[in-house]
Amino acid sequence: MFTTPGAALIAGLCGLVLAGAAVNSPPSTQTQPKGHSESHDATVHHSFHDAEGWSKTFDDPERDGWQKPAEVVRALGLRSGMVAADLGAGTGYFSRFLSEAVSPGGMVLSIDVEASMVQHLGERARREKLSNLVPVLALPDDPFLPKGRVDRVLIVNTYHHIDSRLEYFSRMRQAMHAGGRVAIVDFQKRPLPVGPPPEHKLDPAFVTQEMEQAGWKLIEEKNILPYQYYLIFEPLQK
Repeated sequence: MFTTPGAALIAGLCGLVLAGAAVNSPPSTQTQPKGHSESHDATVHHSFHDAEGWSKTFDDPERDGWQKPAEVVRALGLRSGMVAADLGAGTGYFSRFLSEAVSPGGMVLSIDVEASMVQHLGERARREKLSNLVPVLALPDDPFLPKGRVDRVLIVNTYHHIDSRLEYFSRMRQAMHAGGRVAIVDFQKRPLPVGPPPEHKLDPAFVTQEMEQAGWKLIEEKNILPYQYYLIFEPLQK
């Protein structure tokens, strides 16, 4: 485990981030679980290039009442020195809580595919003095997670934006450190006062089936959020 925020890991990530910025996004090739038709697929894409505009939504203080960021991060079981990835970090709403949870000596990889969001993350880390937060510009099909180094991956309201999820999460197993976990938090597939419409949501049973086919095992489901499910997976044999 790291005794500092990982100079070697940061150096490696810098090369990956620059490489990611130079490659065009691949076309969507979403794979469906066996037994499910395309009508079940709620994969959806939005433009998130306006980081300042989205910050008014993502970082709205009223969100805390139902999103419960401190409780979500606490349920991950993070400890000092761990490496946590915030996949689909957006403006860094969860990254700041993750940063504190892995301090001292740990690191947060705040990952997004939007360059403006990654720039916003860097500016936020500097402003809030989050010295262990590393913004990562990812590709839609590659989050650039370092092999065998990641203890926790938190994915909030992002799973349904990912294309080719079976391949994506199958590869992710290689990034996990021993005892590593992936937590998926997303909206229940029913009308709610917040979040996207039902047709843009995925049922937790569907998510679990996809993850199982990608080589993961559901080990726990947290019931701490009013509008979202919270699923925790561990990788099967890599």
